[in-house]
Amino acid sequence: MPLTPLFDPASAGRPMRVAAFLSGSGSNVVKIIERQVELEQERGRSPFEVVFLFSDTTDGSCRGEQIAHQYEKPYFARDIRRWHAKRGLDRTVATPEGWAARERFDQTARKLVAAFEIDVNVLAGYMSVITLPRCVNVHPADLSVKTADGRRRLVGDHAVKDAIAAGRTELRSSTLWTDKGVDTGPVLMISAALPVELPAPREELGTDPTRLRRVAGEHQERLKEIGDWVIFPKTIEYLAEGRYAGDESGVIHFDGRPTPDGLRLD
Repeated sequence: MPLTPLFDPASAGRPMRVAAFLSGSGSNVVKIIERQVELEQERGRSPFEVVFLFSDTTDGSCRGEQIAHQYEKPYFARDIRRWHAKRGLDRTVATPEGWAARERFDQTARKLVAAFEIDVNVLAGYMSVITLPRCVNVHPADLSVKTADGRRRLVGDHAVKDAIAAGRTELRSSTLWTDKGVDTGPVLMISAALPVELPAPREELGTDPTRLRRVAGEHQERLKEIGDWVIFPKTIEYLAEGRYAGDESGVIHFDGRPTPDGLRLD
């Protein structure tokens, strides 16, 4: 079965060009740029280059402008809440009308991606659903965990809390090649495990939603260090080297080997 690289460096004849989308602290963007700099120092060049940063907020909560200034990258921002409020639109994308409105909002980013000849968009803590193609996201859960009927179990904004409440004894992060669903695209990489360490019996936490949310938040922050910050830069590096490819059925391959549940680091 023929394979098509998600990015082909030989055909491109240049490093993979990356646009970074963020809404908050931008820690994942920093890790990706730091990996680019490390590769430039180690090899004389990096297989990828972060070209510009884009944020969906202008309320001062995003560190995108500071990061862009530090690393001398162009920075763009368009506030999604103000955009929808000005037009009297609901921000949901669950309806055809909502998806169409989001596509209209994304026209600015779409034009920037075309103008800067971007190959891959990284969603580094970008809190809005995006309608652009060729995006890589990171998710704070093991997306290879399935329900009895084969659906992904740990999806959505509360994946860490759901994993802890379900009795999982370890947590992992995943990177994925996005599609139109919520955390439904092909998995690219799964991180090493973070052990779950609870301050009280799980049953007791289950009766205290506020405490459970706090415990989940603490675990999610710790997971970034051994999960997100490791696999996101590594995924972008491997993509840029042409090591990921897809077959006609949509299964992702790594170095020619099928990896339907992602490349695991342990």
